[in-house]
Amino acid sequence: MHGTLEPPALEIGGLSFSYSGKPVLDDVGFAIARGEFLVLLGPNGAGKTTLFSLVTRLYDRRVGTIRIDGHDVRAEPRRALARLGVVFQQPTLDLDLTVRQNLAYHAALHGMPRRLARARIEEQLDRVGMAGSIRDRVRTLSGGQRRRVEIARALIHAPRLLLLDEPTVGLDIASRRGIVEHVHRLSAEDGVAVLWATHLIDEVHDSDTVVVLDRGRIKAHGSVALVSAQARATSIGAAFEALTGMAA
Repeated sequence: MHGTLEPPALEIGGLSFSYSGKPVLDDVGFAIARGEFLVLLGPNGAGKTTLFSLVTRLYDRRVGTIRIDGHDVRAEPRRALARLGVVFQQPTLDLDLTVRQNLAYHAALHGMPRRLARARIEEQLDRVGMAGSIRDRVRTLSGGQRRRVEIARALIHAPRLLLLDEPTVGLDIASRRGIVEHVHRLSAEDGVAVLWATHLIDEVHDSDTVVVLDRGRIKAHGSVALVSAQARATSIGAAFEALTGMAA
């Protein structure tokens, strides 16, 4: 409706989670607007994957609220998760199926009509430069190519929010750079909100919003320039080291 404020693509408030009595996340809260690229920057063990598991409802026992496009993931799980695309840290493609078969299965899970699914599959594969591999079995693809297919799959149902958990782990420098650039471009062109989790400073663009997470707590949140200034650092890498004690 005209004049109505659009809800954040993702809104997290007072999120806390413990595992076997040990706090993993402590009062985490932030929001991501439509078209915003937010980098969740933290060392290994900071709680990034746990946060993703809570947003996607792989885990559910927690304190706090999580809303996707205004829908509470606990009260309205179907509506919330329908607006979400995910690229997990561990590969999730079926190696024995073709690229098309993997993506068609995902589209079917979202209830997409076959003709629409076919068009969206071809469109997204073309955008990630994988249209020529549509009939190839996934096991014949390189690691970088498989990641591109996973990104295409996550976008078939036109989500409002795209989560990527350490999506470049194990890839060579050229593949990493290509995927980082592609997702930034996609966010800018399509208005998709992105939550990108990483421990790698070179994946952060100056235009990004940054949340520095360390040992389950948010140490800083804001633009690259603001986070650097708050840490009295000359770069985001130096800020990350100052805030977490980890070298960039």
